[in-house]
Amino acid sequence: MPVPPTKAMVLAAGLGLRMRPITDTLPKPLVRVAGAALLDHVLDKLAEAGVDETVVNVHYLPDQIIDHVAARSRPKIIISDERDQVLGTGGAVVKALPLLGGEPFYHLNADTMWIDGVRPNLARLAEAFDAAKMDVLLLMAPTANSIGYAGAGDYAMLPDGALRRRKENQVVPFVYAGVAILSPALFADAPAGEFPLTQLFDRANAQERLFGLRMDGVWMHVGTPDAVRAAEDAYLASVA
Repeated sequence: MPVPPTKAMVLAAGLGLRMRPITDTLPKPLVRVAGAALLDHVLDKLAEAGVDETVVNVHYLPDQIIDHVAARSRPKIIISDERDQVLGTGGAVVKALPLLGGEPFYHLNADTMWIDGVRPNLARLAEAFDAAKMDVLLLMAPTANSIGYAGAGDYAMLPDGALRRRKENQVVPFVYAGVAILSPALFADAPAGEFPLTQLFDRANAQERLFGLRMDGVWMHVGTPDAVRAAEDAYLASVA
């Protein structure tokens, strides 16, 4: 990809049900790990990658998130307000597309957290993205060294980076780390209203336009209150 994305979208509208009771009164993106909100860890990495504008969608306890990001200047934050809607991860991006422009953009979950290796993973994604052959490039974390993740994985990855979704009762070595570059072309003929983004990932997979990049570093799955401490310990150890 000759020019890295200058725009991004961060999904921050979820209910954070598995993070209860913390999220009874606090949206999950504002849960603090190592002294900073999960959302700020994500936005800081986007700023370091040269992203100018980031769309943040809100639904659950939206005013807390809006107030939290108000003071940020890098990247510039644009709120996509979904407090009166339930759009799912796919519908949320469709709503935000007019704000994201016509070029590929970074797409991140607000609760994803990772430790970069030698080179920043967002820069590596930008270099690896090829719009001629892919609509989606997912950052893939090896399940073997991910922190807080005990699942069966999401995808197998071929030598050229092409992804193949895990079949039922199958165990695969990679889990989607909640970080991607998406082409607006992915959303051609997308459904209206609420739907999951994985529906479009599956379509891209069937068209052989879904690819992955192995993460350089360590991914932390911060899904439950217990996982917060594990992520914090790993993060603090990495910067010591």
